[in-house]
Amino acid sequence: MSIVVTAAAALAAGYLLGRLRPWQRLGGWAADQIRFTGPRTRGGAGRRAVVVLAHAVTAPRTSWRVLRAPGRRDAGVGARTRS
Repeated sequence: MSIVVTAAAALAAGYLLGRLRPWQRLGGWAADQIRFTGPRTRGGAGRRAVVVLAHAVTAPRTSWRVLRAPGRRDAGVGARTRS
């Protein structure tokens, strides 16, 4: 009897995880946080560490590409431009 209950619980959990897609939602959230947060982020180093870890777990290829990309200088406020 316990095998049937365990199997039913496993099937129900698999169905719910397939419908909710938590990895996809977590990956989307992490990508949005990385894409739309500037140099000043709320939450400090702990929050940034969680965002980077979530992004690395859900999108390892993209995270690796971001880490390997050469540094670019921001053309933000005060940047000189050629006329």
